[in-house]
Amino acid sequence: MANKELIINTADDLISIALLEDGVLVELNRQEKEVGFGVGDIYLGKVKKTMSGLNACFVDVGHERDAFLHYLDLGQNFKSYYNLVETARKRRIYSFPDFARSGDIVKGGNINDVVTGGQVILVQVAKEAISTKGPRITTEISLTGRHIVLLPFDKRVAISQKIKSKEERKRLELIVKAVVPNNFGAIIRTASEGVSDEDLSQDVRNQVERWKTIMAKIEGSEVPSVIMAETSRETTILRDHLSNDYSSIYVDDKETYNGIKEYIRYIEPDMEKIVKHYSGSEPIFEHFEITRQIKSLFGKIVAFKRKSYMVIEHTEALHVIDINSGPRVRNAASQEDIAMEVNCNAVEFIARQLRLRDMGGIIVIDFIDLHIPENRNILFNMMREAMKNDKARHTILPLTKFGLMQITRQRVRPVAKISNEEQCPTCRGTGKITSSVLFDSDIENTIQYCTEEMGFSYIKIKVHPYVAAYLTKGLISLRMKWMLKYRCYIVIIASESIGYVDAKYYSRSNNIISKESISDYEVDIEESRKQDDSTL
Repeated sequence: MANKELIINTADDLISIALLEDGVLVELNRQEKEVGFGVGDIYLGKVKKTMSGLNACFVDVGHERDAFLHYLDLGQNFKSYYNLVETARKRRIYSFPDFARSGDIVKGGNINDVVTGGQVILVQVAKEAISTKGPRITTEISLTGRHIVLLPFDKRVAISQKIKSKEERKRLELIVKAVVPNNFGAIIRTASEGVSDEDLSQDVRNQVERWKTIMAKIEGSEVPSVIMAETSRETTILRDHLSNDYSSIYVDDKETYNGIKEYIRYIEPDMEKIVKHYSGSEPIFEHFEITRQIKSLFGKIVAFKRKSYMVIEHTEALHVIDINSGPRVRNAASQEDIAMEVNCNAVEFIARQLRLRDMGGIIVIDFIDLHIPENRNILFNMMREAMKNDKARHTILPLTKFGLMQITRQRVRPVAKISNEEQCPTCRGTGKITSSVLFDSDIENTIQYCTEEMGFSYIKIKVHPYVAAYLTKGLISLRMKWMLKYRCYIVIIASESIGYVDAKYYSRSNNIISKESISDYEVDIEESRKQDDSTL
C-alpha cells in the first residue's frame, strides 16, 4: 500500500494542495482564496430564461455567466423543492420532516412545463464554470458527509457498490434507516465500511443540522445569493480521501494548520497526530521537491521512461495524448515488442496525468500501433488496473485497430493548466534588459525604503538561489552590511520559483511590503508594523 502525504502550501491568494504517494506527485489542486461557485455550493437563484430546444434553462446565481440547468438535472422532487423555497422565503420552517411533498415531475418532460422565467429556485453547483460556459447546476440537493450523503425529499437508502459484504451492507442500512428522519434519503459511502454505529449516526445528524441551517438562511435572503458554501478544498480532499495509509499532512500556514487539525480531530481523532506545521525557511513545495515535479510533469511534451515521451493537447471538446517511442537503440527485438514495451510504460504515467491535471470529458490516447490482438487486450486491462483507484467516474473502451483508446472521465472542474515556462529573468518579457550588476543596489534601495519610510525592523526577502548565495557569501556578507547599516533584521530565502533578477519582500507577518507592490496588495502598514514590534 502506497505511503500517502498531503502537502498544503498557502501563499498570497492561492492554496495549493499536493498529494504524494511514495514521494511521487499524483494529484495537485489549486484554489484561489475567497472564490465561490465551487462544486457542492448551494445558491438561491432566479430563472432568467428557458430554452425549449435545449430542454434547459439559464439561472442567475451571481456568476458572471448564467448557470445552466438541464431538465434531467431538475430531479423528480423539483416541485417539492420549489414549494419549500416559496414557503421558506415567507416564514421559517421548523419541522422539515412534516413538510408535505408535492408530486413528482415527468421523467422525459419539457422544461417549459415546470419552469418559468422569474422563478426563485434552490440550486447546487454540479460542475464549475469551464471556459466560456457558466456553472452547471442541479436542483437535486445533496449534503455530503464523511460517511453518508443526505438527500432531502428522497425516500431511498442506497449503499456503495464497493462494499461487498452482505452482512456489512445490512448493518449499515439498518443503522441509517433508524436515524434518518422522515422526508430524507441517504447514500451510504464506501468510507462507512467498518465504521461504528455511533459515528455513522452522528454523521447523519450533522448533515440534518446542515439542512436546517440552509432552510433558515433561505428566509430573507436576497436573490441571487449563496446559501451554503462547501467546505474548503483541503477539508473536502480529507473528507473524501483520508484513510489509515496517510502518514502525514504538512501545512505551512498556522491558521490553515489549526483548521485542518480541528477537522481531523472531529472526523478521525486517532489521526490528529499526523497533521504537522511546516515552519522551515525553504518554501514547502521546494522542500518536498514538488516544484521540480510540477515543472517536469506539466507541459505539452512530457517524458516518461527510456527517452519515450507523450504529447498532450487540450481542446474544449476533448484531450488528446500521443505516445512516442523517441530514439530507440535498434536491437534484435521486433517492432511489436518495442511498441508494446513503450505502451506499457506509458499506461501508469497516463493514469497519473489524468489525476494530476484533473482531465475530464473525452480523452483519446494514440498508442503506438499493435498488430497482435492479444497485446491490445493486455494494454486495455493494464489501463483499467492503473485507473482503478481514480475517484472520478470513468469509462475505458478497448483499443481500436488504429491503436486509439477512448476514455470518458467525470469532469467537474476546469483542467489544471500550469505553465512550466518562466518569464525571461533578464527582460521580464519586455525585450529590454537592465544591467544585473545593479540588482543588489535595487534590493538595497527597497530595504532602505522599507526601513526608513515604512518603519519595518524585520524584512524577509525571497530571491533566486544564485542571488541568495551571492548576498550571504562571506563572513561580512551584503546581508550583514545591510543589517548593520539600516538596523533591520534581514532574512534571505532561496526560491527556485523566483527569477534571477527578481525579489519579493515580506514582513514578519508575511505581508508583501515591497515598494513596487504595496498599492496592488493594499497592505495594512500600521498593523504589520505593530506585529513586527510586538514580536521583537
